[in-house]
Amino acid sequence: MNKEASQKISRVSVVRVKDSVLSAVAEAMELAGVLECVKPGAEVCLKPNLGFDLFYPGAVTSAWVLEGVIVALQDRAKSIFIVESDQVLVDIEKAFHRAGMDRLVRKYGVEFVNMSKGKFVEVSVPNPRHLKTIRLPEILLDKVLVTVPVMKTHDKTEISGAIKNQWGCLDVLRHNYHLVVNEVLSDIHKVLKPAFAVCDATIALEGDGPKTGRPRAVNRVLASSDIVALDAVMARMMGFDPEKIVHLRMLTEDGVGSFRHYQLVGENIEGLNLGFARARHNAVSMVELAFRRSWLRRLVFETPVFDLMCLGAGIYYLIWYHLGPGARIRDRILRETSYGEKQQ
Repeated sequence: MNKEASQKISRVSVVRVKDSVLSAVAEAMELAGVLECVKPGAEVCLKPNLGFDLFYPGAVTSAWVLEGVIVALQDRAKSIFIVESDQVLVDIEKAFHRAGMDRLVRKYGVEFVNMSKGKFVEVSVPNPRHLKTIRLPEILLDKVLVTVPVMKTHDKTEISGAIKNQWGCLDVLRHNYHLVVNEVLSDIHKVLKPAFAVCDATIALEGDGPKTGRPRAVNRVLASSDIVALDAVMARMMGFDPEKIVHLRMLTEDGVGSFRHYQLVGENIEGLNLGFARARHNAVSMVELAFRRSWLRRLVFETPVFDLMCLGAGIYYLIWYHLGPGARIRDRILRETSYGEKQQ
């Protein structure tokens, strides 16, 4: 039997934020069946997307949506951990602080774990597309994983949502898989399957994601136990065809979920097309991919030359953020929406 056909139909909820983000998150989670996925007394890992340590709405999961997830689960879960990993260009602890998530640790008594500093376990991948084994953080292997992505475009995967968010569960050298990112995303989810997903679409990112695109107020929260279905709904809202997004097809073929078969609940979004601009490769991404495809790749990525490249990329983002448009765009979107007050 086809793996997709054998799956039960999951629910994907879409809820518009009106007066309260917390109530919108709670409603989205309830409609999508969170109580069936997170049992009483569970130890829960919440995985936000903190892929930029210069706070920029839409590029990272917001503290206000993550707070909603904590509030919705705090009476049900035995313990809650917020987990993320460093990148070669991102200090995750700075990102955590600048996104305002340290406030949640103090307010709710949850724990932040930088998975890059913890123990990793080698896990065999059944029927791999690229990786026969994957090193995963040990903390994820015996806890309930709730992935909390942000709706955004991505220059390597078209969209970044509930599936792409687990890319951040790999070790810091995951950039070495950029040329096979879709295959590796498929392999990750053969051994690490989130029990539930809550997508932050309050402020999304269009254009040159995953970092330097344009924030856009969408004012919605999505949730599902099926990360593939959630990303399919998210893609359609953004104006993209899920059928053409490689990792959605791969995970559907693998039986992780389905971009075709699901029940939409909550807001009626039939016909909604937000017309998001697609991501293009910025200078950092273009240089990296050019070297990865060239005969110079070992010289560049396996010697101190790579450290110089990272330094240059870091300077590029600092200039874009502080001297270019980044900080001004950040301030404008926070000023034009009610979310700026929540970031205080």
